[in-house]
Amino acid sequence: MNLEEMDKEFVLQTYTRNYTNFTHGVGSTLYDENGDDYIDFASGIGVNSVGHGNEKLTKVICEQASKIIHISNLQVIEPQAKLAQKISELYGKNVGTFFANSGAEANEGAIKLARKYGDTKFDNKKYKIITLEHSFHGRTLSTVRATGQDSFHPSSFAPYIDGFSYVGTIADVKDAIDNETVAVMMELVQGEGGVEAFDKDEVQELALMLKDLGLLLIVDEVQSGVYRTGEFTASNYYGITPDIITLAKGLGGGVPIGAVLTPHKDILVAGDHGSTFGGNYLSTAAGLATLEILEELYNSKKLQNTIEYFGSKLNEVLEQYPQLFIKQTGIGLMRGLKAMNSEIQASIIKSSMKNGLILLKAGRNTVRFLPSLTISKAEIDSGFIRLEETLKNI
Repeated sequence: MNLEEMDKEFVLQTYTRNYTNFTHGVGSTLYDENGDDYIDFASGIGVNSVGHGNEKLTKVICEQASKIIHISNLQVIEPQAKLAQKISELYGKNVGTFFANSGAEANEGAIKLARKYGDTKFDNKKYKIITLEHSFHGRTLSTVRATGQDSFHPSSFAPYIDGFSYVGTIADVKDAIDNETVAVMMELVQGEGGVEAFDKDEVQELALMLKDLGLLLIVDEVQSGVYRTGEFTASNYYGITPDIITLAKGLGGGVPIGAVLTPHKDILVAGDHGSTFGGNYLSTAAGLATLEILEELYNSKKLQNTIEYFGSKLNEVLEQYPQLFIKQTGIGLMRGLKAMNSEIQASIIKSSMKNGLILLKAGRNTVRFLPSLTISKAEIDSGFIRLEETLKNI
């Protein structure tokens, strides 16, 4: 039984898989079982923020695994406390952090925090959360309901949790607020929705309006956080201070971790929320090492140089192939090229894989680029050469 047969026989088939068998990676280059190399412009959907085989991260993981991998959250966990402090320092605001295992879990924690806020801070209970159309917030029953895409709400999984409503634009939020609304939850750059970034002025106006009303702004930075946009959080980039921020993906450099950040430290108390695995020794040690690597990359201006170079290469593609692409989208190293249609999008992603380049889809017709933040200029050049080979044959 080969690997594909084994996967199909014993793994629940919830993904449409490519069956290239990768054996190892270095930086932003992956190698398969035949020794063929692939430039990775996907980084595990934005997870491998410091690339594959990063020496510092690998050393920290191995050293921590040889000591303690996990104890319960009933005891204090040193790297967890240190990571929470580092997050607060890099964000530039005094926040408390709850650690989970994923983005969906982080968003679940944010929803629970908002609901308790709405139950304790007002005379009448407020629990409703407004989200944006084309958003994506997770796969659990509440986070999938928070997702503003009908395709994620099939009747198979009904009945869904109530308390969520969707608006098409930020300008629509004000009219959607009622006496039971407690929060607005949004991605500043919609990842699955097409790598579309919201207007900075509109976001700042929304933040001010919600503050005046005493309502919460929850920013889902599962994909856009941890320097993906060029700043530690997309909220830093937009110049806002949300009431709750969620992080995940790139925070652990590949080790599963999620985080809920909030200045409202008094809302959740002992017993309100928890996680068996969240914030354990291994994940938080990895998170701390990842942030130290990325902080140096940011301070040295290498990250900004990479962002500018990658953006210039995307602009070249856009100018060279106007028959294929409409526009470039996104911020930092969370970028997209919006194709003319979904057929072109699918063809580019499939053909690029054959040419040794890993890309992602987003929305109905966007080709998404989420390279590691440590990607080298040589790897960027190699990736765009392979993209050129793909595009000239479409």
